[in-house]
Amino acid sequence: MKILRAVMAEAPLAWLLFAVPIAGWLHHARPHDALLVFLMACLAIVPLAGLLGVATEKLAARLGEGIGGFLNASLGNAAELIIAVMALRAGMVDLVKASLAGSIITNLLLVLGAAFLAGGLKYKVQSFASIGVRTQIGMMALAAIAILVPSVFVMSGKGDLVARSIGFSVIVSVLLLAVYLLSLVFVLGSHAHLFRGEQAHQKGEQHGTPWPISMTVGVMAVVTLLIVWMSEILVGSVEHASATLGLSNLFVGVVVVAVVGNAAEHSTAVMVARRNRMEMAVGIAIGSSTQIALFVAPILVLLSLVMAPAPLTLAFTGVEVFLVLAATFVASILVVEGKSTWFTGVQLIAMYLVMAITVFALPV
Repeated sequence: MKILRAVMAEAPLAWLLFAVPIAGWLHHARPHDALLVFLMACLAIVPLAGLLGVATEKLAARLGEGIGGFLNASLGNAAELIIAVMALRAGMVDLVKASLAGSIITNLLLVLGAAFLAGGLKYKVQSFASIGVRTQIGMMALAAIAILVPSVFVMSGKGDLVARSIGFSVIVSVLLLAVYLLSLVFVLGSHAHLFRGEQAHQKGEQHGTPWPISMTVGVMAVVTLLIVWMSEILVGSVEHASATLGLSNLFVGVVVVAVVGNAAEHSTAVMVARRNRMEMAVGIAIGSSTQIALFVAPILVLLSLVMAPAPLTLAFTGVEVFLVLAATFVASILVVEGKSTWFTGVQLIAMYLVMAITVFALPV
């Protein structure tokens, strides 16, 4: 009970956890009410995201801001990876590709923009380690080019090139995974000091009662599993709900599934930005995008060879490629100096809304 009271004290929205068992019951007892199941699962993710944010913040206070952001991005992307694996087994390749592209642009534009806006409304100018940002943006640019090349092959319409895109995607996926592993060595090992940020935060900042490492890790593990469960229910219900609303699969993957899947990152990035912990906020937003591009997507390509009805390639549609390239370009321009204001956040959010509206306007 003592641990439960400590958790509840740090996360005021934890009382909304009642939505978790209700969403699970609705999913099994009333699967035909897709919209109701979807709304309840969304409600359930709110307190779970808050708890994950609190636990990650406690761990970051011990390990450093950049590393804390990396851990939060990893936990948030675990749900997306499992959801994508289940979609692959069902042969929903197009939805998987759309959700991957959507997750990248959601983190680069919406999550990062919301963090800059929330923090900028409290602090006039916020700063963060620019070298860390440049490293992550560089990796994101690498992944964007890796997506562009096979996509051009497929869009050319030549059968030989289309067939070669499968082998190309496998080779590039292995290369991207190698780069991702080396990035872990760089961020967590040889150059970890560049990503820690300031350990003594601004005067007057309070971080609550410290949690033991065992308690922090335990809360993060349990909450992550629950987010995976709720995210699975969301994906299963949102597809049926979107069909009744006349939404395209592209919009569902790029906007709906991506926004819901990134609820944990969104909540935590905004929360830590309000506390002027920008290394962690930027690490969550950009780090999550690079993990999707360099780890989740390549892993899915390799897994699809043995578990999916058809192989997944890195050949995305023209719209998806353009969105990823544009989001990477815009984010790199606005964060390269290592400073942000509330208007920087407005610019990023506006770009995201333009993309979302464009995808919504495309024919079903």
